[in-house]
Amino acid sequence: MIYQSHYGTTKKYAQWIAEELGAELFERKQASVSVFNQYDMVIYGGGLYAGGILGVDLVSKVKFKHLVVFTVGLADPSMTDYTEIMAKGFQNKAFQPDKVFHFRGGIDYKRLNLTHRGLMALLKKIIEKKSEVEMSTEGKAILETY
Repeated sequence: MIYQSHYGTTKKYAQWIAEELGAELFERKQASVSVFNQYDMVIYGGGLYAGGILGVDLVSKVKFKHLVVFTVGLADPSMTDYTEIMAKGFQNKAFQPDKVFHFRGGIDYKRLNLTHRGLMALLKKIIEKKSEVEMSTEGKAILETY
């Protein structure tokens, strides 16, 4: 199992899954494709940032025997369409994951670095200008976190 986490929520999910499955756990920065080609199944977890999956380039350009991907983001997975995010992360149709799971993450504004804090504040202002009808599920979730 491989994961890339920016603030720790994806790491928590990866640890829980690895423990339950008895799988080895690697951070993305420790991982190389050559190491994982020996496994029958590779599980990759990445946080959702700016419409993409953090670090997914490691597994999106290689054909594994079996690839399972999970994402972690702010929006409610039961109400979110991930089609564009998955298409952006897995552009080559030959290298698609066998299974994908989406989990709800969290946000602690105090832990955000200056850049992310500024981007979130800007995003909040943009969302607040939208009417209730125009506002996406993700937009509503972001406003709820403030």
